[in-house]
Amino acid sequence: MALPNNNPTKTASWQKLTDHFNDINNITIKDLYKDENRASDFSLEFDDLLVDFSKNRITKETLDLLVELAKEVELKKAIESQFSGEVINVTEGRAVLHTALRSTSEEPVLVDGKNIKPQIQTALRKIKSFSNKVISGKWKGYTGKSITDVVNIGIGGSDLGPDMIVESLKFYKNKLNTHFVSNVDGDHVSEIIKNLNPETTLFVIVSKTFTTQETISNAETIKNWFLKSATIFDIPKHFVAVSTNLEAVDNFGIDKKNVFPMWNWVGGRFSLWSAVGLSISLSVGFDNYRELLDGAEEMDIHFRNEDFDNNIPVILALLSIWYNNFYLAETEAVLPYSQYLKKLPDYLQQAIMESNGKGVDRNGDKIDYQTGTIVWGSTGTNMQHAFMQLVHQGTKLIPADFIGYKESLYGLSDHHKKLMANYYGQMEALAFGKTKEEVHLELQFSGDEDKINALLPFKVFEGNRPSNAILFDKLTPKSLGKLVALYEHKIFAQGVLWNIYSYDQFGVELGKELANKLLNKQ
Repeated sequence: MALPNNNPTKTASWQKLTDHFNDINNITIKDLYKDENRASDFSLEFDDLLVDFSKNRITKETLDLLVELAKEVELKKAIESQFSGEVINVTEGRAVLHTALRSTSEEPVLVDGKNIKPQIQTALRKIKSFSNKVISGKWKGYTGKSITDVVNIGIGGSDLGPDMIVESLKFYKNKLNTHFVSNVDGDHVSEIIKNLNPETTLFVIVSKTFTTQETISNAETIKNWFLKSATIFDIPKHFVAVSTNLEAVDNFGIDKKNVFPMWNWVGGRFSLWSAVGLSISLSVGFDNYRELLDGAEEMDIHFRNEDFDNNIPVILALLSIWYNNFYLAETEAVLPYSQYLKKLPDYLQQAIMESNGKGVDRNGDKIDYQTGTIVWGSTGTNMQHAFMQLVHQGTKLIPADFIGYKESLYGLSDHHKKLMANYYGQMEALAFGKTKEEVHLELQFSGDEDKINALLPFKVFEGNRPSNAILFDKLTPKSLGKLVALYEHKIFAQGVLWNIYSYDQFGVELGKELANKLLNKQ
């Protein structure tokens, strides 16, 4: 077995954490902040990234015990197994090597005894060459016009990843307009194609098997729409594929030269780093795409080599375990203070909940402890006028990640000052709240004692609600790569700690099977 197999709740460190939790259960973040070094002692810096986790219900002892747990379940060994290409996706018999896709080191990574690095480099060169042709206008459509629009046809990781990155890097986009079709709902594809010109549109069909129902249904509809004004001989100029099923791609009419590879050691929800990211490279140019990969590689190296007490993904994973398994908090909020990142919570929902939504352990036994946090969120400051009421004053404990940037891209400094004042203000309000005394003092100006007493309980904020500040200098392709890889490694670390397989997703299959049965009956 490639991964260690340890029930976390049976470890000595879990018992120590349980005792420790009972000891500090009533501690408040406000109390902890009496230590003037609190913020610096509970912060980690990594180049352009600062992670401040001081506003959590933890002490130095909590952190030490959590790190002890990570060591006891052999997380280090598991990390090495992943990076070196061992078959850690045991139920599907696969290695898990999205990290290899962004690696620039010469160190070989073997799958079935063969170094995969050369084929990764070949694929990257092909993506670069193709992107450059399309962006420069050298690639022509069937009437001799250059391409103006790109449509990515995929679903799941073949849609959420590229779509999220393209949206996040809109500031860096070139003249091409990129669209995404995913849902099998015919209204989705109809809305996308109604304003497109078949003469100047390129379609990228992303499907490993070229049989995914939603993707192929949409591809066939688009092909029929295209053939109303073009011929089957024009298909190679307007359709390319990311797939392994060369025969099906050929039958569709796509030139074999325009097929980009997929490998079974890359899971769908981690595939944007592969040729699945072709639409990203087309949207922002290959150089920016390479920067995205480089940022992810920097986080990979940090995660693989850094000691656990200084390891950002590991610390965030351990904090999540602390709230999920000891405080029994069921959800986590991801709150980016950048409108560019509006699709990040959607992307992370798939990445996290498809990976760690498992109810059996690595022995196949039913689990009697909580796994798989529910992830949700939206952008600041929009969400402050929406669901934050519940996070501040509701009955549920919801740990939150606040993602921010020191610098705005368009340089409207007045706007950015207001945005960041809200970023810090929200975390402060969650952590420290507002006492009865403070509310009373505020209300005293009204002079109406009865009114003061009536309003008092409604205006009190308990505080003591945890958050992490994830702060980058600036939103760039590289810093975005670092951020996405950070969450990928957090997912993996949590899966190891919970003793589950994070990289299969059998849970998505039953509904599909039943849908097909119902379809065949019609």
